[in-house]
Amino acid sequence: MRWSRTLIPTLKEDPADAEVVSHKLLVRAGMIRQLTRGIYDYLPLALRSLKKIETIVREEMDRAGAQELLLPIASPAELWQESGRWDVYGKELLRFKDRHERDFCLGPTHEEVITDLVRRAVRSYRELPFNLYQIQTKFRDEVRPRFGLMRGREFIMKDAYSFHTTVEDCRREYHNMFDTYRRIFTRMGLKFRPVEADTGAIGGSLSHEFQVLAESGEDAIASCDHCDYAANIQKAEVKVRPHSGRDVKETTAAHKKVATPGKKTVAEVAEFLSLPPERFIKTMVYKADGELVAVLVRGDHEINEVKMKDALHADEVALASEAEVEKATRVPTGFLGPIGLKLRTIADHAIQGVRGAVTGANETDAHFVDVDQERDFTPAAFADLRAAVAGDACPRCEAGKLEIHRGIEVGQVFYLGTKYSAKMGATYLDPEGREQPIEMGCYGIGVSRLLAAAIEQNHDANGIIWPFAIAPFEVILLPINYLDERIRAAADRLYEELRARKVDVLLDDRDERPGVKFKDADLIGVPLRITIGAKGLDKGCVEVRRRRDGSVEEIPVDQAADRIRDAVAGALIAAA
Repeated sequence: MRWSRTLIPTLKEDPADAEVVSHKLLVRAGMIRQLTRGIYDYLPLALRSLKKIETIVREEMDRAGAQELLLPIASPAELWQESGRWDVYGKELLRFKDRHERDFCLGPTHEEVITDLVRRAVRSYRELPFNLYQIQTKFRDEVRPRFGLMRGREFIMKDAYSFHTTVEDCRREYHNMFDTYRRIFTRMGLKFRPVEADTGAIGGSLSHEFQVLAESGEDAIASCDHCDYAANIQKAEVKVRPHSGRDVKETTAAHKKVATPGKKTVAEVAEFLSLPPERFIKTMVYKADGELVAVLVRGDHEINEVKMKDALHADEVALASEAEVEKATRVPTGFLGPIGLKLRTIADHAIQGVRGAVTGANETDAHFVDVDQERDFTPAAFADLRAAVAGDACPRCEAGKLEIHRGIEVGQVFYLGTKYSAKMGATYLDPEGREQPIEMGCYGIGVSRLLAAAIEQNHDANGIIWPFAIAPFEVILLPINYLDERIRAAADRLYEELRARKVDVLLDDRDERPGVKFKDADLIGVPLRITIGAKGLDKGCVEVRRRRDGSVEEIPVDQAADRIRDAVAGALIAAA
């Protein structure tokens, strides 16, 4: 490809509305342009990278035994009503009516559509198992689209669904897809971690996310410094440990009330009483499916709402408003405590057996001290309710401590079980002729999000640093002065030689200053830059510069095509 014939509208300045590096660089490198909030045009460079990502995904999915199909982007409301998600999915589901006033939506995901297809096609256990996948545009009407392709409204996704007669076979395919995803992201040259995850709106009982590690990532990941345990912070378990002298006070004294005028927060009361925050019990009130529930955690801990939702077996949880809490308890915000509280109460494991604690006294400007949990209050249940923090003991091994990283979710695998098949009547006849619900798995990859995630992980002050496997071009030829006949002849000859060797090459044939060309080459992030100039040609050489580490070497012109082809092949093999 010649630059002069390619649409690459690079920019010198960052776009004003861009917040993260990938958004800034994708726009500046002439790869995307915004059509409207959360919806983007993919320009030629971006599309070349997207196609390479799709090729890797297809090759590995096919290798794993999956079959590609293509489903409609629009689906009728009836399918979503059958699964129960028409209302649960909320406003992210873009709904519309056709000319016959029938309700439809644009698919943010395709569990309902694929389940409907399979229930109409499968009759016998002999037809199972199989795995179907597609690469297709999705639409989620995000309330606040942001971060460019990281959280857009329209996006490209690979979603796959597997169908089985048994739990064991479905879990076998789950692990097959887990291994497939490892190969996919490794081939793309990305640093990533698979982590245990919450199943969210998709549902099911087992899930792992694949997180590309990047400081700008939206997700927090907890991982062990000793073993392979890793989990999204929403799912990260906290090991139950016996109380130590640090957080337990041996006392038999009855709890007593102390005045804490105007002191509401843990920090304020801790300073006022000269006590550490870990001696406190925070009492938070949530609405769980409409019911007010008190949730107790230690003063230096934070509630993990995903864990709390699971512990309460609730579909929806939300922090209750101050007005709702005061109406139900007659206690002003900041002074609530578990002793005598007339609400269903659940507590984090760290609260169990604690003594010498501080809690709200359920009246204005007062707290209790010397609170003994076993003596003074009994929650309805204890559970793992708090967010894991760096330094927590690993829940899987004895030696490890948890570390917290940032990550960008680019893929997720789910074991769905019969969540959709049972509701939608997707069944098969077993060997005895009995009707059974089909076991299902679900496996997604954010194809367009990978474009942004790769940049978040691979960039510097000058621009993008693409991994070879997903770079729009593997090599850029940069003649210092393309109008010079000798330089042009050498550049054109090497360009044709590289194309003949199946190297993905871009020739910068513009009549621009060398400085402009160098800056644009760094900005668009092509892995190898071949500079062709008069001084080099006088020595019979061209200059090869690696974008990632800036290393430079000169190679003979007559060996350049083969040496460059071998360098590209070696980089791709190393990534695989």
